[in-house]
Amino acid sequence: MKITVVGTGYVGMSISILLAQNSEVIALDINKKKVDLINTKLSPIKDYEIEDFLQNKTLKLIATTDQEFAYSSADFIIVATPTDYDTDTKYFNVSSIDQTIQEAIHINPTATIVIKSTIPIGYVQSARIKYKTRNIIFSPEFLREGNALHDNLYPSRIVVGDFSKQAKIFANLLKEGALKKDIQVLFTGPNEAESIKLFANSYLAMRVSYFNEIDSFCETKNLNTQQIIDGVCLDPRIGNHYNNPSFGYGGYCLPKDTKQLLSNYENIPQNIISAIISSNETRMDHITQQILIHAPKTVGIYRLIMKSNSDNFRESSIKGIIERLLKHGTKVVIFEPLINFDANSEVLECQVIKTLKQFKQKSDLIVANRIENDLKDVKDKVYTRDIFNQN
Repeated sequence: MKITVVGTGYVGMSISILLAQNSEVIALDINKKKVDLINTKLSPIKDYEIEDFLQNKTLKLIATTDQEFAYSSADFIIVATPTDYDTDTKYFNVSSIDQTIQEAIHINPTATIVIKSTIPIGYVQSARIKYKTRNIIFSPEFLREGNALHDNLYPSRIVVGDFSKQAKIFANLLKEGALKKDIQVLFTGPNEAESIKLFANSYLAMRVSYFNEIDSFCETKNLNTQQIIDGVCLDPRIGNHYNNPSFGYGGYCLPKDTKQLLSNYENIPQNIISAIISSNETRMDHITQQILIHAPKTVGIYRLIMKSNSDNFRESSIKGIIERLLKHGTKVVIFEPLINFDANSEVLECQVIKTLKQFKQKSDLIVANRIENDLKDVKDKVYTRDIFNQN
């Protein structure tokens, strides 16, 4: 098989490497710096398994910015471009997917296009009509940032939104590259596959919100959060996972997917989906108030990333905390070594400090969504709700 993967973020890189173990894969991106990194066996994103496989495994993988070269001989064209949520239209911005489909069909009309980007419910159905082809399939990804290749190698399940021969071939390609055996594969209609993605992520957001509300209760009532969560999670129907309190759910998927799902509920009765979204805002309000109780002159924000071993700041809940603190007139400084600015750069009107020692000295109170070993020497002035030291 000859496969082209469009986009080299977490989704694109992880699936490129997964498939390049057994098939010829071309990774297509408009960013030449990313392309050059991949061609020198360096990862453009932070992910241990991706870095390891690029360096140490035999892969049939090349990267390019040349569309004609990438599309012309591909059997499968996998779309992994970003789809941000537009708050004005209450809809995912699918312009990058539309553009990719148009260009791919123009160059190679017989290729099967598999969309891995998150899309609105009904997109594939309308795209098949718009572009006069049935060769468009949606297959949702269920990946964690920083563990994207691991989650492709050991998938919880494979879902493909089509019943065609090409859909089955694609599912087998994913299984062939995985290390896990006995993977559950589900073939569905396109609308159902799109719905599975949004409902799954909204459930995860709900679970995060639920344990955050337990923690808000415990913090307010001066109760031991860990003891209560441990007791609740001993019930096997609940389980001991995805239960570590945080400043709120964030990242690239959960915020936009819950909002997109809610917009699909127009004229349909619901309470839970809207409550998930409002609960996240309430949690950030609560965290901000708890910080202000300490009356710090300068609040130090330790890392903007959503979780450990990540390099993504997008929709990080800590940004919501920063915005609220600034509205209260609190001085905020940030320690984030992954920001490519000099020491005097401003992010959200805050000074970014690159030296950890200087950051600790300047901060009266250090706010950390996830605690790290390099804060142990100042633990007395660290505010966190990280109970289990897990993402």
